[in-house]
Amino acid sequence: MDVFACAGCGTELTAPVSRVALPVHTHHGGWEELHPPLMEPATYAVDPEPTGPPWRLWQEVGADAAARQGVFAPVYSVSFGARNRIVIAPGDSRSMTLIPGQCEGYCRGVDGRAGPNLACEGCGRAVATRMDDCGMWQTVWLEPEAVVRRPSGFPADPPPEWGDLERAEHRVPPVEPDGSWSRRWEAAVGVALAHLVAVTEDRPVNLPAGPVAELLGHAVGRYLPTGPGARSTGLAGPGIPLPQPLPDILLVPRHPLTGAPWRPPGDRAAVVPLDSGVWAYLAHPGETSPIPVTGVLPEGVLRDDYPLPPLPRCPLTPHRAAFEDTLVRLPAVRAPRLRRFRDAYRRAALH
Repeated sequence: MDVFACAGCGTELTAPVSRVALPVHTHHGGWEELHPPLMEPATYAVDPEPTGPPWRLWQEVGADAAARQGVFAPVYSVSFGARNRIVIAPGDSRSMTLIPGQCEGYCRGVDGRAGPNLACEGCGRAVATRMDDCGMWQTVWLEPEAVVRRPSGFPADPPPEWGDLERAEHRVPPVEPDGSWSRRWEAAVGVALAHLVAVTEDRPVNLPAGPVAELLGHAVGRYLPTGPGARSTGLAGPGIPLPQPLPDILLVPRHPLTGAPWRPPGDRAAVVPLDSGVWAYLAHPGETSPIPVTGVLPEGVLRDDYPLPPLPRCPLTPHRAAFEDTLVRLPAVRAPRLRRFRDAYRRAALH
C-alpha cells in the first residue's frame, strides 16, 4: 500500500491506499442529487486525461489542439487541466484544510471550479481539490505535481484480478433500494453505448436474449437504428464460455486494476468494454434476496418468501453526458459516418 505526501514539506496527506481502475462513472452523476464517495475506502485511481480548470472554448482551441487534449469532435469547452490527477475517497484524506475563497459550488457543496481548494496543513501549499456538490460523486483529487507517492509500510492486499469479478460483492445491481435505476448503471451504459456506436459506425445490432437484452435493449434502441444487416453481439469475459458461433461484437469487462478491456483468445472480434461491476451482474446475477437468512438451504434451492424489490417505472436510460463525453474522446468519431451520426444526435438533443 502507498501514501501520498506533500511534495513541499513531506506531510502525509492520505491514509494507506492501493491502486484500482478509474471508475467509468467518475465524472457522471445524477443532477440535483447528493452522491456517496466515488472510491472505496483505502483505494485510489489515476485519471490519465486532462481534467478541471482551466477550460478553453473549442473555437479558440481548434481541432488539432483539442485532439492533443484527447477530444476529437467539437464541444463547448476543452479542459487544459493536469493529467494524472489522483482520486481518493474523502475519508482517506489527511492533514488538509479548505482554502478560504476557493470553495465555490452550485448549490449543495463545492465543485472545484476555481481550482485546488485544499491546502497542506504543514506548509499551506495547495495540494488537492474536494468535490461534493450535487450531481458529483464525493472525491478528493490530489494534484500530481503537488504530491509524491511513498510506500506506507503496511502490507499490500493482493491486487484485483479478473477472478474478483466472480465475487458476489463485485456485482452492481441495476436498481437502487428506492426503486430507481442505479446512477452507476446509467453512466456505465452511456459509456458502453458510445463504444458500441463507434464499433458499429451507427449500424443495427442484435443483443443476446436474457439480461443483456432486457436491461440494455431500450437504451440501444434509442441510439442505434433497426433494420437488415444487424451485427451480432454477445457477452464474453473471464469465467464464462465464449459464445459460439463467435458474435461480431463482444461485450466484455474492464480489468478491475488496469481498466483495460478483456480480450478473447486470438482477439478475433471487436469488443465493447463494460464497467466491471455491471458486467459481473450480467454474467453472474446470482441470488438477490434483500433479507438476511440463517441456517443453510439445500444446494440449488432459492428463497422465494421475500417481496420483490421495487422496479423503476421507466426503462433504463443512458446518462447523456456520459455518452457524449465518451464519444468525443474516441478517435473513430472523426470518420464521416460517425460525424453525421453525432451531428444528427446533437440536433435531436436540442429539440
